[in-house]
Amino acid sequence: MDMAKINSLVSRLFFAGAIALVVIAVLEKVANLMGYTILRGAYSSGRLFELASLLVIFVIALLLRQIREELKRNR
Repeated sequence: MDMAKINSLVSRLFFAGAIALVVIAVLEKVANLMGYTILRGAYSSGRLFELASLLVIFVIALLLRQIREELKRNR
């Protein structure tokens, strides 16, 4: 596998992980409002949003790197 395919795969996995964390965070918040918990207090919904945003920042960095490489190639 070349580097572009690896970057694409990592970007997709990180983005899917971020979406999953956001969904779990929303479900946890709704469950907490009803007096229940999904994660048994291991992570709060705010912490899950923080982890999701961290993954999205890595995805943005990888996409910016791909854009830079494409611009260098077109010169």
